[in-house]
Amino acid sequence: MDNIKVGLIGLGTIGTGVAKTLLENKALLEERLGFSLTLKSIADLDITTDRGITIPEGMLTTDTFSLIQDPEIDIIVELIGGMNPAKKFILEALKSGKHVVTANKALLATHGKELFDAAQTYGKDLYYEASVGGGIPIIKALRESLVANNYTFIYGILNGTCNFILTEMTEKGSTFRETLDEAMNLGYAEADPTMDIEGIDAAHKLAIITSLAYGVPPDLKSVYVEGITNLDRLDVTYARELGYKVKLLALAIDRGDQVEARVHPTLLPFNYLLSKVDGVFNAFYVRGDIVDSTLFYGRGAGMMPTASAVVSDIADIGRNIWAGIAGRIPHLGYRKDIAKPKRYMAIDDIHTNYYMRINVLDKPGVLAQIAGILAERNISIVSVIQKPAHEQGFVPLVLLTHEAQESSIRSAVKEIGNLEEVGGTPVVLRVEDKALKNHSS
Repeated sequence: MDNIKVGLIGLGTIGTGVAKTLLENKALLEERLGFSLTLKSIADLDITTDRGITIPEGMLTTDTFSLIQDPEIDIIVELIGGMNPAKKFILEALKSGKHVVTANKALLATHGKELFDAAQTYGKDLYYEASVGGGIPIIKALRESLVANNYTFIYGILNGTCNFILTEMTEKGSTFRETLDEAMNLGYAEADPTMDIEGIDAAHKLAIITSLAYGVPPDLKSVYVEGITNLDRLDVTYARELGYKVKLLALAIDRGDQVEARVHPTLLPFNYLLSKVDGVFNAFYVRGDIVDSTLFYGRGAGMMPTASAVVSDIADIGRNIWAGIAGRIPHLGYRKDIAKPKRYMAIDDIHTNYYMRINVLDKPGVLAQIAGILAERNISIVSVIQKPAHEQGFVPLVLLTHEAQESSIRSAVKEIGNLEEVGGTPVVLRVEDKALKNHSS
């Protein structure tokens, strides 16, 4: 087959970038692939608004199902996002004998198992490089390039909006609200930024990454999530004084027969590569037992970077069609019939280091009380700093702990918060610092 035809569902920002790439780089793609990729039809509810590109006459339609059922179309690209009708369109496309490309991270994180099972049932490919990391080829790297590796851990900065906000808070000392307003004015944050700032967008991506790396089914409910909405600039400032930057970090960590999957604000040492990833950029730090450490860095969103990833999937599927094969690579990196998937670890069971800010009355014996409560739960203190009083006579007491169990920290914080000498609920942030782990007691 020398001419492989593509049907595109959705002409929003990413869809426009894909259409532009397929139309304007058609000759380049043909030279590299050895066959033509032809954009045959585009379905969207709005086919009158000017998208800034020249679309051949007769290519646009509002009838999505006619596009899906077009016998000439080989690959369907779903770029409308959301759960439904996107899920219905993908299932119908697979049933109709089409291969599918999607960038729909929320759908895959929530209903991925059903969709990948359907693709296998119908003998079709379902590719999704653009669902995680925009133009960063992390899916291909984990599923193919690093296939020989057991992944010790994968750390990621997966949301550009949050990374921009935290960068500004760190560098300018701005409040969260001030920086969010700036992000919205610059177009880095949506009109409703909830999915970003609550960590949900990053959790969608981590669910997919964890599945690829460890063979667990995509399961958003098993990913622990904390956003950055309650982050105080005081803690960003104190973290900086201690030699750390605060990042919204996504972590997938191998724990034998279990895997940690969590997203939350995290203190990272200044000298870590991920600490240097600022602004709207994304990055993945992957440690494999064979390859050792690798870093993938780039734009995690945007019209053309994401379009680049979508078109790479279209090209890969095109190569499969041209070779007369499908299912060459397991959709989630593991052969389901022989895989031995791990289980998700409950957040209460994790062990890591912690930053704590406790507002206390400046009087003798308070630190001893707090240290006693921590000691009862086998939580040892690395360092203590007392900051100047900042409100109602309370002074911030800033602690770093050795590795401790999450459930013990939560129990201790509850008891500490009930002390008469403590004002408000203590602030707790997790710390990823191998120097602390190497010297833990």
